[in-house]
Amino acid sequence: MAPGIHMTIIVRQLSFNDTSPTQIAKYIYLDQNISNDVYFNTSNGEQLRLGSSLIFTKCAINIGENVQKCVSNTIRIQYDQECIMTNPATEPIRVIVAMDLSDDLIASLQAVSPRLEITRYEGEVPATAWANAEVLYTGNQFPLPEQAPRLRWIQVPSAGMEGVLRNPIGQAEDVVITSTSGMHAQQLANYTWLMILAFNFRLPEWMADKPKAHWPDRPQSHYVPVDIDQQTVGIVGYGSIGREIARLAKAFGMRVLASKRDIKHPAQRDTDYIQPGIGDPEGDIPERIYPGEAIANMAAECDYLAVTLPYTEGTHHVIDDSVFEAMKDSGVIINVGRGGVIDEKSMITALSSGKIRGASLDVFEEEPLPSSSPLWQLDNVIISPHVGGSTTRYREKATAIFAENLKRYVENRPLINMLDRETGY
Repeated sequence: MAPGIHMTIIVRQLSFNDTSPTQIAKYIYLDQNISNDVYFNTSNGEQLRLGSSLIFTKCAINIGENVQKCVSNTIRIQYDQECIMTNPATEPIRVIVAMDLSDDLIASLQAVSPRLEITRYEGEVPATAWANAEVLYTGNQFPLPEQAPRLRWIQVPSAGMEGVLRNPIGQAEDVVITSTSGMHAQQLANYTWLMILAFNFRLPEWMADKPKAHWPDRPQSHYVPVDIDQQTVGIVGYGSIGREIARLAKAFGMRVLASKRDIKHPAQRDTDYIQPGIGDPEGDIPERIYPGEAIANMAAECDYLAVTLPYTEGTHHVIDDSVFEAMKDSGVIINVGRGGVIDEKSMITALSSGKIRGASLDVFEEEPLPSSSPLWQLDNVIISPHVGGSTTRYREKATAIFAENLKRYVENRPLINMLDRETGY
């Protein structure tokens, strides 16, 4: 393969007649900001030199042959997932870390490759710093697309990517976005299991009775739990968190059901972050996996409904009246995904009326939870301030995933936890 940047440019419809490499170079070779050559690999294996610019007039190459009509405004090149994403081995990769990371963590990133030029900003990133950045690690600082014309990849330190997607740079399809999804699986599964045990042993009722300074008559009967191995948990969203919940539930003898968007592929993807030794990578544990449209059918069979879904347009209020109507009166819902996945008003009605027994919620439609929310006053609800996935080693774990992705980036291998723009996660 010839030295240079190798990429596939996304296809457009209109085409030019002249398809020779010379003509392609004529229409695409526009500036000299990048010193190395750019090549396009055609579907028949031919390699075409396109010049040395990463910002082009609005032209594209039809995968087989033709050059599209050119328009005057400039756009960023769009890469597909198979293209090689980094400069030649002699070129530096400029990385901005817009996070308050320790010197030791920065050193662990720098140790990935001598090609990395890492600059840390603990406060606001200066506007002038964006121009040459190729990689960005941040949770809340995002440049405008025109400020960062060479930016190719954003790593966020969270599982959810809705924050970056609210910014214009997150909508640029040539910018790859990756997350730390999977890092929180063990903590959130432990949190979920804590809540299953709490409701099974009737902890909310203990706490409600404590201020009275006496127990009800016959407390052994009043507070009697149901054997865990005689109960069913339904997991809404069978990603890394759901799979670890399933592993724990199976260890305690519970019946496990799950719902998943793509039921034909129960195994996790090779490019998902999977912590060794936990979860259910092959998707073998659930007795049955339901499609997303059948959550209510699954909920009807469950004593506990554990919600782990990310928030996207497609998951907005998927837990609605129909699900609460289908749940057992003794059912408990636990949400460790995102608040907007549940129709909160419908849930409050179900909890207040006794339609369901209880809820444990770490996430809410509005955060922090407003003081006016009825959830604060309901004795059958356990709430926490979005801390279920927290750990004293959070930054170390998140940085380790970023370091692994940096290694893959330098080696031109697929990154872990890449955003699927069709699903939004």
